[in-house]
Amino acid sequence: MCGVETKTEAKEDCLICGKLLVYEQAAYEAKCSGCSQIILTNCECEDGHFICDTCHSSTSMPVIFHYCANTDKRDPYVIANEIMKNPTIHMHGPENHVLIGSALLAAYRNSGGSIDIEDALTKMRQRGSQLPGSICGLWGNCGAAVSAGIFTSIITGSTPLSTDSWGLCNLMTSECLKSISEPGGPRCCKRNGFLSIVTATAFVAEHLQIQMELPEKIECTHTPRNKECIQERCPFYMGKTS
Repeated sequence: MCGVETKTEAKEDCLICGKLLVYEQAAYEAKCSGCSQIILTNCECEDGHFICDTCHSSTSMPVIFHYCANTDKRDPYVIANEIMKNPTIHMHGPENHVLIGSALLAAYRNSGGSIDIEDALTKMRQRGSQLPGSICGLWGNCGAAVSAGIFTSIITGSTPLSTDSWGLCNLMTSECLKSISEPGGPRCCKRNGFLSIVTATAFVAEHLQIQMELPEKIECTHTPRNKECIQERCPFYMGKTS
């Protein structure tokens, strides 16, 4: 059974003990502390705990789906940030690969986009869940940007045999990746998610003529959770550490 029991306090590194995660270039087999499966990974904590992507995000997926299926908000940032307040959404992790595209789908539908929201969210979860954690550093392809590309694929009905929409999906991902690359690393699932949402909102207005909303200014409240926050280099940094 997937899922992992943790103490009540939020853990932003190891979900078992809270210690720092250690990343390796070479993948190796490790036993998941949640479901006991032996899975290839590049990461364990300092005490050797490993949580697979499915266990990491198992409790967050219903939260994302339910909120996005029922909200009437037109602002994808507000939708995403409200969901991020839920304790099932960790500071970093593969659940963010589904969250970003889901927030965009909800805002798109509420702004006049013609989609079956529950069908679209199901596709988003299926596709986004295939993106492994840590791909921003190991693949050079952040899951938040790919999530925006998946969003575009869903709303345009794109497949590998499509023409114009095929190009549009790849252009969306590339523009999100460019915006993510500019502040530099290390990783931050919140910063990358917000950058993808801002980029995607402008992209949809230009290419699909659907006007989603955004606040005049986005200020990140997640800094205290992120030990690797780049602070002044982040466009959303408020200058507060507590």
